[in-house]
Amino acid sequence: RSGSLNAPRYRHTATLLSNGKVLVVGGLSTGNLLLSSAEIYDPAAGTWKLTGSTTVVRYWHSACLLANGHVLVSGGQLGSPQASAELYDPVTGSWTATGSLTTARYFHTSTLLPNGRVLVAGGDGNSGYLASAELYNPATGTWTATGSLSVPRYNFAATLLPNGKVLAVGGINNSGIIATTETYDPVLGQWTAINALNDARFSATATLLPDGKVLVAGGAGNSGY
Repeated sequence: RSGSLNAPRYRHTATLLSNGKVLVVGGLSTGNLLLSSAEIYDPAAGTWKLTGSTTVVRYWHSACLLANGHVLVSGGQLGSPQASAELYDPVTGSWTATGSLTTARYFHTSTLLPNGRVLVAGGDGNSGYLASAELYNPATGTWTATGSLSVPRYNFAATLLPNGKVLAVGGINNSGIIATTETYDPVLGQWTAINALNDARFSATATLLPDGKVLVAGGAGNSGY
């Protein structure tokens, strides 16, 4: 049995680190208390330990492990969509601000590409549901716009495929719960619509299997959970 978190939390992120430990960041606690705290789970000991707090309180953000072992946390919600981003160093246990997103957003996805850059796509922002996408360059700490999604979507799932493309599935937009899917080509910087899901859904998971297929499971749909 694993030990309990130091703080009850939801709408947080959990990221597997290069050292095999897990970093949990931010979210909300009992009574919708905003959390800036972060903690580390050690699977060998089955224990949780507090680490450095984020520079910005956030929930519904995204977190992505970079090739250098640092963790990029971007966007999120704090009364309004956030554009700030920061980096966690697992060696020092500290956070450092980095370049802000070009578009404030939450309920978006972050995916590490084979070239070491991070693709952030979709979400909800100050202008409503976003179709925009942007790339983070760890070498410069800056964001640049890339091709927009074919369909605006938030609370969807994104997965890196073996061919280096990124698959985006389902989510929600002004049309309601959607079944559409599309892939991002990092070479062309473009999204292409592909076959739709059998069942429209949001808050689902998309897991790459050893045979190269992607398992999309659970979520909420037009008929409920």
